[in-house]
Amino acid sequence: MSKKDIRIQVIIECTEHKNSGLSGTSRYVTTKNKKNNPERLKLKKFNSILNRNTIHQEIKS
Repeated sequence: MSKKDIRIQVIIECTEHKNSGLSGTSRYVTTKNKKNNPERLKLKKFNSILNRNTIHQEIKS
């Protein structure tokens, strides 16, 4: 694996918003290190539709 292949861009999506049935989506684009974090990424981010911090999980890209 070359140095440039270790860090990849991933899309994280709000899990609470997806299950609530409201229209729209809350998504962020971020990077992660595949070598240090091989599992799916979970971060607390702000959801502007729900107007609070929620858990965002990496989606399949």
